[in-house]
Amino acid sequence: MNNKLIKGIHSTSNDDYQLNTITLLRHAARTFPEQEVVSRRIDGSLFRYNYGECYERVKRLANTLTELGVNPGDRVGVMEWNTYRFFELYFAISGIGAVVLQLNPRISADYLAYVINHSEAKFICVSDTLVPLIENIASNLKGVQGYIILSDSTEKNTLKLSPLYDYEKLIEDASKEYEWTMIDERSAYSACYTTGTTGKPKGVYYSHRNIYLHTYAIAMALQVEIKDVIMQIVPMFHAQGWGVFFTGPLTGAKLVFPGRYSLEEPAPLVDLLVSEKVTVTCGAPAIFMPMLYYIQKLPNKPDLTGLRMASGASEPPLAMMKGFWELGKADVVHAYGSTETTPLVTYNVLKPSLKDLSEDEKWELKKKQGLIVVGIDIKLVRPDGKEVPHDGKSVGELWIKGPWIAKEYYRDERSDEAFQDGYWKSRDVGTIDKNGYVKIVDRLKDVIKSGGEWISSVDLENTLIGHPMVYEAAVIGVPHPKWEERPLALVVLTEEGKKSLKKEDLYTFLMEEGSFAKWQLPDEILFVDEIPKTSVGKISKRDIKGKYKDFYIKSIKK
Repeated sequence: MNNKLIKGIHSTSNDDYQLNTITLLRHAARTFPEQEVVSRRIDGSLFRYNYGECYERVKRLANTLTELGVNPGDRVGVMEWNTYRFFELYFAISGIGAVVLQLNPRISADYLAYVINHSEAKFICVSDTLVPLIENIASNLKGVQGYIILSDSTEKNTLKLSPLYDYEKLIEDASKEYEWTMIDERSAYSACYTTGTTGKPKGVYYSHRNIYLHTYAIAMALQVEIKDVIMQIVPMFHAQGWGVFFTGPLTGAKLVFPGRYSLEEPAPLVDLLVSEKVTVTCGAPAIFMPMLYYIQKLPNKPDLTGLRMASGASEPPLAMMKGFWELGKADVVHAYGSTETTPLVTYNVLKPSLKDLSEDEKWELKKKQGLIVVGIDIKLVRPDGKEVPHDGKSVGELWIKGPWIAKEYYRDERSDEAFQDGYWKSRDVGTIDKNGYVKIVDRLKDVIKSGGEWISSVDLENTLIGHPMVYEAAVIGVPHPKWEERPLALVVLTEEGKKSLKKEDLYTFLMEEGSFAKWQLPDEILFVDEIPKTSVGKISKRDIKGKYKDFYIKSIKK
């Protein structure tokens, strides 16, 4: 589809009625006021209220923010775990026309200060458990006029930030009546900055129209309805937690916020998942795998019948998908997107026309990124700019365009190289088969170029993870004096694997299970204790490449 705009006759539709975020919560409070919202506190206890009570707090918060001097267009930073307070802030801040600035507590102090200053944030709302991160950079923050502390405690005397406001006290003292003003739907409702893996973070500012339409799309993809229970696992400071929690007020579904959790201790997540009878959740394999391992060790396995798990960030290992399926047919649904795409671009569902595939073929199909969401345009582009056919074999970079896809970065000259003709250049290399399924082969920067041929690090990683004694794997291309690059694999073994698995076993497994040619196999497989991660839980190939960049050169010299 080109960018030419034509105009037909005048319609009789009320197109001036804007798509605003607050409409979603107003709907939930009006139609499903009794529906429960559950949030886990730092101490493990649960806070419970409903959409009706939530909406009243949001109106009080809107009054508070307005009285503090927050105006339409102002940026208000939020650094918080997945809690009901973060949920309230999304609607209160955007509801008055300001912008929710999602602050990632896992990025470096320098990058955090850059994001706050670049966005010109006026206020920062911060969890009391994360205050030290803000205190460390407060002297470098140019335009921040105040700090709002989010806490279950009333003790604030030791905090060094100034001026300092208490979130709960502000809400308590504010009026519960607020008259919402309609906002131009093209105005930014929220902003998220990329994690800075290629230089300083880049700002993506999402419009009200963007997230409103995206909410419908993701609700349809995950088939969310009123009887569902949604647990928000993806951090809400990263691409609005993939937007999954917005489908709660849209459909009237129950919401569950797990608060603070860690990859190392999945027990609280699993316990909450089971106790609240969750049916929809979202996350990366980096968190789903520890959850599965934890469940598999339980003497009494929970029945996860009906659970749908949207899995993104990286291709879900087959062993993980099958493992959850055995727990009551819990369905891992592979989806694809990024910060620049809000993020939903594709999701994987079996088309009725493919119902006669064998079981093995269906499992292989589920590993793909899936079908393109309605309204999104994708084309595969070669380095010379020409498109490649959708034959499942021809490889190209994915260029993506649509109503919730960014068309530029906020005040950033890098927009020129990242966008063209309304398309965002994803830097992901992939194929699209005849049935419309997208398959990501690799990141453009991570494809291994060996002897004039390309080797997919993603395919090698996912085959390695398929081994029952492999906990985690990463494969990179390392400079080689003869072949330009050769694959190097880093593997974290399970406790059982540490006792008995040998490298030779993995080479045999790759040949038999992955059908790789011998020249595609890693020259070396290293057993390691852990693999570096980015601030959002993805494997940090930049860090791995930095550490092992001379590995083969030094080995050959020896």
